[in-house]
Amino acid sequence: MSCRVALLRMQEDGLIRLPAPRNGNNNGRRYLRRTQAAEPGAPICTPAGGLPQLRLDLVATRSDSHLWNEFVERYHYLGHQPLPGAQLRYFARSQGRTLALLGFGAAAWKAAPRDTFIGWTAAQRTGRLHLVVNNARFLILPRVASRNLASRLLSMAASRIAADWSARYGYEPVLLETFVEKDRFAGTCYRAANWQLLGDTKGRGKLDPHKLALLPVKTIWVYPLFKRFRRALCG
Repeated sequence: MSCRVALLRMQEDGLIRLPAPRNGNNNGRRYLRRTQAAEPGAPICTPAGGLPQLRLDLVATRSDSHLWNEFVERYHYLGHQPLPGAQLRYFARSQGRTLALLGFGAAAWKAAPRDTFIGWTAAQRTGRLHLVVNNARFLILPRVASRNLASRLLSMAASRIAADWSARYGYEPVLLETFVEKDRFAGTCYRAANWQLLGDTKGRGKLDPHKLALLPVKTIWVYPLFKRFRRALCG
């Protein structure tokens, strides 16, 4: 997906000319799958500490992927969008009941507060950006009102994602990041899970070369997975 985005941007800049696509795709279309498995269930109000057998399950099969996509499309305010690049997705479950979903994908190409915090050069960022992983989706299902669940799940994910990432992709990330829409959320669960607030975005996306700042401003949070994460990122 990252290569595809790069090729399309090169074509927009007039550097190359791509052939017409052989097949259509679903870009820009809603994920319309609806199944009984993603229907709202009974409310769950038990605090996180009292939830039995709370665990994270990796999305590992096609049916898992379809169900994860359906949950996100139906209940996340941004809807379903494919995660870019290398990725891991999780279901959070207690006794077989799905409570929440988490998705991790490729890091943002540039983020000034993050890059200043790391202290790397542009060349180092180009060569080692894959060691930063973005928490692109985090959804607590609407029927779930479990105190401390969000921060508990973030801590659980942080404790295992390096090993899970290594098992799938052959290397361990060293830093997690996320972007929280400032006018919508306060980032309380990230703070409770010991993530660090670095600052705000400028409201520009990666496809905003004219600096029009049309996107919502977001707060930038990071979580180091290793004490010497800067050494891994900067050399």
